[in-house]
Parts: sequence; structure tokens; C-alpha cells
Amino acid sequence: MERELARERTLLRRKVSVAAVLTVLVMLSSLPHMLGLHSLAFLPLWFTSPWTQLILTTPVLFWCGRDFFTGAVSAFRQHSADMNTLVAAGTGIAYLTSLFTTLFPQVLIAEGLPADVYYETVAVILTLVLLGRLLEARARGQTSEAIRRLLQLQPPTARVLREGQPVEVPVSMVVVGDLVQVRPGEKLPVDGVVEEGSSWVEESMLTGEPTPVAKAAGDAVIGASMNRSGSFTFRVSRVGSGTVLAQIVELVRQAQSSRTQVQRLADQVVGWFVPVVIALAIAAFVIWFLISGNPVLAMLFLVSVLVIACPCALGLATPTSIMVASGKGAENGLIFRSAEALETAGKLRTIVLDKTGTLTRGQPEVTDFERLNGGGLPASTLLALTASLESRSEHPLAEAIVTYARSQLKDGSMPAVEGFEAVAGRGVQGVVAGQQVRVGTPRWFAELGIDTAALKPLVERLEAAACSVAAVVVDGRIEACFGVADPLKTSSEAAVAALRRLGLQVVMLSGDARRTAEVVAAQVGIERVIAEVRPADKASVVQELQQKMEGLVAMVGDGINDAPALAQADVGIAMGTGTDVAIAASDITLISGNLAGVPAAIELSRAAMANVRQNLFFAFAYNVAGIPIAAGLLFPLTGWLLSPMIAGAAMAFSSVSVVSNALRLRNFRPTPLPVAAS
Repeated sequence: MERELARERTLLRRKVSVAAVLTVLVMLSSLPHMLGLHSLAFLPLWFTSPWTQLILTTPVLFWCGRDFFTGAVSAFRQHSADMNTLVAAGTGIAYLTSLFTTLFPQVLIAEGLPADVYYETVAVILTLVLLGRLLEARARGQTSEAIRRLLQLQPPTARVLREGQPVEVPVSMVVVGDLVQVRPGEKLPVDGVVEEGSSWVEESMLTGEPTPVAKAAGDAVIGASMNRSGSFTFRVSRVGSGTVLAQIVELVRQAQSSRTQVQRLADQVVGWFVPVVIALAIAAFVIWFLISGNPVLAMLFLVSVLVIACPCALGLATPTSIMVASGKGAENGLIFRSAEALETAGKLRTIVLDKTGTLTRGQPEVTDFERLNGGGLPASTLLALTASLESRSEHPLAEAIVTYARSQLKDGSMPAVEGFEAVAGRGVQGVVAGQQVRVGTPRWFAELGIDTAALKPLVERLEAAACSVAAVVVDGRIEACFGVADPLKTSSEAAVAALRRLGLQVVMLSGDARRTAEVVAAQVGIERVIAEVRPADKASVVQELQQKMEGLVAMVGDGINDAPALAQADVGIAMGTGTDVAIAASDITLISGNLAGVPAAIELSRAAMANVRQNLFFAFAYNVAGIPIAAGLLFPLTGWLLSPMIAGAAMAFSSVSVVSNALRLRNFRPTPLPVAAS
């Protein structure tokens, strides 16, 4: 399927290139005629001949534009009409009329009629509409990228124990019950339960949180997660389509395949516009043939109606605005995956925000350092002891503590550490400068029999502020504690306020504990919180909101675990600082990772679609005014015949007006964020 789409895009790109080159040559060849001159000094006469234009236009029509005619035939067989019908009818009649004029110009001259040809009209229409289709095809080609990247997460082989010896085998050969060995820095090939050993495993694929999870005997592990530290052996519990990774892949696939396509306003109108135009053209031919008895004159009225009604401006109305808006979005760090995403974003009514990496930075930092033993060690000594011990750990919280300690210490030297040990799920310990130092959770110290009463008020305060607590014990005494949190992005509160100002309901979705999630939500002004949600359920939550809420729902996230929900949402918005899988599953990517991009994207969408509606109005107003004149409404009164050449010029003018209006989107500027209440 992907290869077929790639071949289709390649062929379409080749057709656009060929059509563009030939169209430029046709326009150049017809330049003297359009200027009302016999010739131009810098153009040879053979080049400006209708025969040259015929030779140049024929491949544009029959090769580049072949699909329009096959599409029109298909629509005709189904008793319907679409854009293909308009393109095929207008360009086909214009080409045949031009061919007749080229072959038999004396017939028109004998009747006192101009022997005009309209090859440039044919070429321009086909080239512009082909360009629009190429842009659409490129957007469609990205739909399977998310699934492909998810599948790449699984390592190709596994180290399975056979008769006590590790053997490398393809993942497809692993079966439930096998014992698999995992070393530091390796990805887990399948799901299972730890049998022997302990380690820290990063499960951001599942939880979306950057903090590794301690794993010991009896704990479940997930395939595609990363082993950060020690080695361990686990017994396989799920393989193939039963793994968590496979389920996430399937969720993304289902969500993408079930997404409905937004029907373009132009396509809705074309359903009745095409048969009406064809009927008017035929009526004009019949009426003028009956009145004048001149079939050539009647044919000119028919061609004029079809040419002036040809959907050049109509075809440009939407894609030109989308193109300009997409470029403007890129200037502002907003990447729209498709025209549909740009169109749909302005219709959103509910925004679902993931917490970690979306509202927060995704990088834990020390927010509090509290000394508990007033007569104990100096702060500088405590920081040096703690940093020395934690520098041996690979835990992100440890990294945050070390970074903080080094920023506070004037002397960057660290005392040596002896007997370092990481206790999974508890903390680290070792001998530093002759002192027994432990850094870990208050629960660990309570288990060791150390008095933690002094910690309780601090723990309550820090947890209420959505912080993790790491206490420091030196020689059996609690000396200090750190509050480590993932700070909010500076723009989060103002961005949420901007979303509410746009009339959107904002919901925070997180796998965190409810207390932590509610604290973060309150800090940014979000009233509705859905917490303790597992990744496999995030898409279901979004689906439930889609069913309950009035209007469309967007999901904003950055982790692999957000991919199914991003695909399920009417519009998936990924932070550019997040994972490739989340970005691939999304409809909009915020390159800077700044949440302010969400209201900016919605404002740009609304501005773009307002511009599209204006363009459609111009296009149809041009047709409403031009078709009666082309049909000969003024001919009995003025004797003025709107020739197909003039009709083509009018069509070109309508296209210029549409493009000029679309270019106004270059002046788009996102509304500045409101000042945060805090």
C-alpha cells in the first residue's frame, strides 16, 4: 500500500513538472495573440503558431490531465458530477474547439468570427488543479508513518536462555514461558515478569513519564521499554499481537482508519453547480442556434459558458489559502500535517492536554532544599555528600539533585564514594568521606527504623505542590530533603487562558495520581481533570469525550503513550520536543514545544477558513455574473460577444483575485497571550 502511494506521488509530481514547463511555453507562444498583436520581435512566427500551441498542449491534456477525464467518466457512470467533470468538460470543449479552429480557421473567418484558440486556458487550468492534487497526495502519504515508527521500537532479537546459556534469537521465535536476559542499555523485546535481578526501567512508552521505574523479582516489564541500569532475567508472558506495544500499534491503526474525511465546501456545491453549468451551456447553444441558425456562433456561446465557468478559481479557492496558511504556520513553528488538519482545527470545541512534557517541561528540577537537623552538617557539606552519591545513579531525579548541588557549590570537587548501592524503588547508599550516606524515599527510611516524624509536614507540603521527595540521611540521622518536580512551562497558564478565551473547554489528561494532577491543573487554571489513566485507555477517554461533548475534540501530547489518543482525536497536536511516534501520529506539530502554539494554530485555522469562504464567494460571484454574459445575455442589446478568449481572460482575473486574497494571510499574527494570573 505504501509503495503504491509513493508511486502515485512520484507520477503526480512528474506530471505537474511536465505540465508546468509546457504551460509556460504555451503561454509564451500565445502572448502576441493575448496582447492583440500579430507577432513579437523576440518570438519566431513558427513558435506563435496555433500548431505549436496544439503540439505543446496535447500532452498536457492527454497525459498530465488523463485522470480528470477518467474520473469524470466514472462520475458519469454513477449518475453524479464532481470537480473532475468540470475540469474535463471545460478543458475538453476548449481543446476541441481550438483544434477545430486550428484545422479549419477559414470556416470561422467566412462567418466573420474570430479564429481564436484557447490552448493556454486548457494548459493553465490543468496545471493548477494538478498542483493542488499533488499537495493533497503528499499529505495522505504520511498517514502510516506513526505505525511504522511504533513497530521500529521493538528490537529484532532477544537473548533467550537455552539450557542455562544465553542465545540470540529473532523475536518471532520467542514464546510464552521463555526466560529472556536483558543487559543495561538494551530494550526489552517482549512483555514478561522479572524472575531474577533488579534494575531501573524507563517505561515512557507506557506511562509517558521520564522517571524510570524500579523493577525487581515479581514485577511486570513491558516490551520496547529501556533498561537503564542493572541486568535481570524475566519470564515471557506475552508475545506477538498480545504485547502492550502491539496493542498500541493496533489502537493507532484503528484510530487513523476510522477518521472521517471533512467534505470540502467547494465539493458540496460542485454537485449541483456542474450540471447547472452544462445545462446552461447547452441551453445557450440551442437558443442561439434557433435564433441565428448559425451553429458556429452557437458553439462559441457554448464554449464561452464552459470556459468562464471552468473551476480554475474554484479549484484555487481552498488550496491557495491552505498553502499560504501552512507556510505562515511554519513561520510560527506550527506544522500542519494536512489541509484537513488546518481546516478542522478552527472547529474544535474541547482541548485535552497531557500533563508531562505538554504543560510541564518534562525535565525534573529541584524546587526545594530543606535542612532538618539544625545543629548538623553545613549545607555545603550536605550538598557535596549528596551530589557525590547521586552522581553514581542514572535516575533522572538524581540528575536533578546533582545539577542543583553543583550550582550551589563554589568548589566543584566531589569526595570519593565507596560501596555504592542502588536499592530499587527506594534510593541509593554508600560511604562518602567516611560517612554512611543514604538518599531516598521517606518510606525507605521508615522501613530502616529511622525516625521520619520531622519529615511528615514537609512531605505533605511538597506533595501538595506536586513534588517528589528525596530525603538525605547521614550516619542514621535525617539531615535534609529535596523537593523535585517537573516545573510548568512558562507559557502553560497563559496558553490555557488563551484557549478559554477562544471559547474552548480545556481538560487535563494524565496517568499521574489524582492529587498531583489536580495540583498541576489548578496552577494553570484547568478545572476538569481526568487522572490515573493508563495509555491504553487514553484513546477511549478521548473517544468518550467526542461522544459526550458538542463539537470536535483535540488531544495535545508528546509521548509514545499519547499516540493512540492523538490518532483518535479529531485533531492530534504533538509537541515538537516529544517522541517521533507522537509527532507522526499527530495532525499538527508545535516545533518549539511551546503550548502557546495551540491557540495560535486554532486562530490561524479560523483565519484560513474565513479566507477560504471569501475565496469561494469571489469564485462563485464571478461565475454568477460571468455565465449570463457568456451565454449571450447582452448580445441582443449591444451586439457584444464574450468570446472564449475573453472568457479565459476573465477566468484568469478571477484566479488572480482569489490568489491575492489568499496572500493576505501572510499578514496573520497570533493574538498575544494574556498575562498569567500568577
